[in-house]
Amino acid sequence: MGISERDVTTPRGRVHVRETAPSGAGPADPARTDGAGTVVLVHGNCSSSAFFHHLLGRLPAGWRGLAPDLRGFGDSEPLPVDATRGMRDFSDDLAALLDTLGITRAAFVARSAGAGAVMQLAIDRPDLVGPVLLEAPMSPYGFGGTAGPEGRPCWPDFAGSGGGTANPEFVAALAAGARGAARASSPLSVFRSLYVVPGTALEDEDLLLDSVLSTRTGEHHYPGPAVPSENWPGTGPGTTGMNNALSPRYFDVSAFADVVGVGPVTWVRGDADAIVSDTSLLDIGHLGATGAVPGWPGEETYPAQPMVAQMRAVLDRYAAAGGAYEEIVLPGVGHSPHLEDPDRFTEILARVVA
Repeated sequence: MGISERDVTTPRGRVHVRETAPSGAGPADPARTDGAGTVVLVHGNCSSSAFFHHLLGRLPAGWRGLAPDLRGFGDSEPLPVDATRGMRDFSDDLAALLDTLGITRAAFVARSAGAGAVMQLAIDRPDLVGPVLLEAPMSPYGFGGTAGPEGRPCWPDFAGSGGGTANPEFVAALAAGARGAARASSPLSVFRSLYVVPGTALEDEDLLLDSVLSTRTGEHHYPGPAVPSENWPGTGPGTTGMNNALSPRYFDVSAFADVVGVGPVTWVRGDADAIVSDTSLLDIGHLGATGAVPGWPGEETYPAQPMVAQMRAVLDRYAAAGGAYEEIVLPGVGHSPHLEDPDRFTEILARVVA
C-alpha cells in the first residue's frame, strides 16, 4: 500500500499528513467521502506521524489511513499551544482536519498523549469518533500531580506536573538536533530506553529518531514554561506548551466515561511500559519515592500516579454507562506496541475495525 504526504489547509492552520488510499477487498468503498473505512492515527508527545509509517502500510484491506502531524511536531504549521485548554488545541485541529476532508466518522489509533487528544475529541465531537484503539494511552487525568484511581490532586496548584518536569538536557538535545547516544539524556538514548523496551532492535530507528527530533521546543511548544511552587517538588504548570497542556490543572478527559455513541474501545498496553504505568519512570511521585528527586513528602501526600488504574477506572465507568471496552496487555512490550510487536498489533487493529 503506497504512502503519500501532503499539506491540508484547514480553518485552524496547515496540517501535514501521511495517508494511504484503500486497497484490496474490504468494508470501505474508496469512492465514498464520508469517512467510511478511514483510520486516523494520532501520535504522542515528542514524535510525529512518521511513527506510524510502517503501520500505515499494514492497515486492513479496504481501509484508508490518515496520520496527521500535531501542531508543534513533524511538518505541520508550528502553531502555539494554549495549555489552559488542555488537549483541546489538538482535538480541535483534528476536528478541523476531518471536516475539511469531508470525513464524517472514522476509526482511531491513538498513542500515548495522542489518546488524550482523541478522548477530548470524543467528548466534544462524538459524531466524528467510531471505534478507538488506545495504544499505551496517558492517564485521563493528565501526567503527574494526581493520586488514586479518581485522579485527586496531590497539591491544589498541581505542583509536580507541567513544563518544569522535563529533563532540561533532553530538551536542549532536541533543540540541537543531537543524534548520538553518548548521553543518557540524548533523544536516541531516551528512545531506546523509554519509548521501547531496552534492547529492542528496529530497522527504521533513523526514521523514528527523525520523528522525535521534529519536536519544536520552547515556551509555546515542548515542554513549555514552569511556574515556581511552594509545594514539592517546587515547580508547577505554566500556561503554554505541550507538557503544561498535559498537566491535570488543565487536562481532564474523565468525562469520556459519559460519552454516548463512541467506540467500542480497545486498550492495548505493554506490561513493560516505562512511561505510562503505575510506577512510571517519568512520574515525579514515583521518582520521589525512589529517592531520585529529593525532599519527597511521603506516600500519603504525594504517591506515584496510578496511571493504569486511572484509565481502567474511567473505562469501567464508560462500560457501566453502556459502552464497550477491552484491555489487552502485551508481555515484554514497552511504550510502543505497534513498533515492538507489529504482527500482534496489526491483528488487534484488524479486529477493531472489522
